[in-house]
Amino acid sequence: MGTEYGADQIQILEGLEAVRKRPGMYIGSTSVRGLHHLVYEIVDNAVDEALAGFCDIIDVTINEDNSVTVVDDGRGIPVGIQKKAGKSALEVVFTILHAGGKFGGGGYKVSGGLHGVGASVVNALSEWLEVEISQEGKVYRQRYERGKAVNSVEVIGECEPGEHGTKVSFLPDKEIFEETVFDYDTLKIRLRETAFLTKNLKIVLRDDREDKREKTFHYEGGIREFVTYLNKGKAPLYDQVLYCEGSKEGVYVEVSMQHNDSYTENIYSFVNNINTPEGGTHLAGFKNALTKTFNDYARKNKLLKDSEANLAGEDIREGLTAIISVKIEEPQFEGQTKQKLGNSEARGAVDTVVSEQLTYFLEQNPAVAKAMCEKSILAQRARAAARKARDLTRRKTALDSMTLPGKLSDCSDKDPANCEIYIVEGDSAGGSAKDARNKANQAILPLRGKILNVEKARLDKIYANAEIKAMITAFGTGIHDDFDITKLRYHKIILMTDADVDGAHISTLLLTFIYRFMPELIKQGYVYLAQPPLFKIEKNKRVWYVYSEEELNLLLKEIGRDNNNKIQRYKGLGEMDAEQLWETTMDPERRILLRVTVDEETTSELDVTFTTLMGDQVEPRREFIEANAKYGTLDI
Repeated sequence: MGTEYGADQIQILEGLEAVRKRPGMYIGSTSVRGLHHLVYEIVDNAVDEALAGFCDIIDVTINEDNSVTVVDDGRGIPVGIQKKAGKSALEVVFTILHAGGKFGGGGYKVSGGLHGVGASVVNALSEWLEVEISQEGKVYRQRYERGKAVNSVEVIGECEPGEHGTKVSFLPDKEIFEETVFDYDTLKIRLRETAFLTKNLKIVLRDDREDKREKTFHYEGGIREFVTYLNKGKAPLYDQVLYCEGSKEGVYVEVSMQHNDSYTENIYSFVNNINTPEGGTHLAGFKNALTKTFNDYARKNKLLKDSEANLAGEDIREGLTAIISVKIEEPQFEGQTKQKLGNSEARGAVDTVVSEQLTYFLEQNPAVAKAMCEKSILAQRARAAARKARDLTRRKTALDSMTLPGKLSDCSDKDPANCEIYIVEGDSAGGSAKDARNKANQAILPLRGKILNVEKARLDKIYANAEIKAMITAFGTGIHDDFDITKLRYHKIILMTDADVDGAHISTLLLTFIYRFMPELIKQGYVYLAQPPLFKIEKNKRVWYVYSEEELNLLLKEIGRDNNNKIQRYKGLGEMDAEQLWETTMDPERRILLRVTVDEETTSELDVTFTTLMGDQVEPRREFIEANAKYGTLDI
């Protein structure tokens, strides 16, 4: 092969070169998500100061040149000489990986950053970074370019003797990131969540670019207000937001919860303010306490008869919104993604605190306790009905093809990695799609009209819906607790609806169903939106398909606007014949597909959006439309 592999091929990356060489290892990716992660790293350092009791305000500004400035009134990073390194502690923090106050030494009891790499990684991936420290009457500054110090730490002025804090400004490196424009709304979601989790901390977000926006997040009620915010598009079952707080075995526990009239549970767990989307021991402790305490109360107060089975955890959690937040000195995380807490002491701590305080609350509030138990008992009955319906929809062996829905036109290839299924709106579009498809690997499932809005339905009603039942059976994975990703029959699930308001509504209904009952399909990247063209343009026997008004205007500018253009506006997929549908929307060589993704760090906000758009409450939906109308396109 002629490729040598000896001692000379072993590379040693000095300083922060490793970060620049493999940025994905440190911030996840160099996409927009990784870009915003830079801001979170600096903010999290300031939050650690708040958790330690030294910081009250964090100010985040997107500057006109798209650099970001984060200012906090914490103690300020030490500027004295760090003996081991022989240089300022400030420079050590920003230029050496795994250097900081989070590795013992009494700097922090708890901290959000897992690896102490935040400041140095941001520095490594920035075109330039400047840090200013206010401390003991003086203001210090140091500048770095692509991770390397340009000058020594210098005194640039004086401040009040009691003034203290850190100011970090940085510009992401265009050589590293695919996109370097920060999104105000993405930062807003994360900073709002951070403020909810740190009661009394004030976070101000400013955008000094064209739009000049500003938002302040300050929640004295902490996670109690977080639950109220998450429930704003739902009708709470009772007025109080339950709050449990306490410490056990060195674990500080905060839990807040409230039931609403919906049928889905929304529970979010955090460790040292870091989201743990895969849960862990703290979530297990909460679920155990909830199930045990409710059953004990229901039995003791004769709300459950002796002949009736205990309430299952999922019955009690129906319609529950809850936040579990623990602070722990040495968090241990499991799994490849480090998104699951493994500390055994966290389970016992949460279990004890919630059991004791929830028992007391139920005894002190019998009317609320009764409402909770009655909802749980109704859920238990619906679950039994759903089980019967589910058993009917379960796909039998692969040999028994009769179990597949009759209207499904399946593909001949049986390798899921090669197969895709188009969920198509209406029979006429379904007919065109069947004629257009590649029968080897493209399956077609036409749906009649709009499917059930699962945001407003219990599991038994969902299993009874013919269109949903057809999708469940076709996909092969089952839903909810029965979901098994290994049984997925197609690795591309493509939602193909008309390019109009009705089509957008059907797509939203389908996405709501998948997100609520098969979220792993979205998380693993199997769900797509087809993009049919809006216009067909003909001129001098040439044909163009365009997908937006902007694209149309650009094309007409290029080919000229005159009477020879025949411009056709497609109102629906049914207007296209099979050949046109293949050319524009189904041919893998030419089609445009949008992959549906979900950011684990903003799932709470996503839940609010689904509830706002698809729930029963009209007022939150009106507010959403008013706030976002400027982003819509008027189709006349």
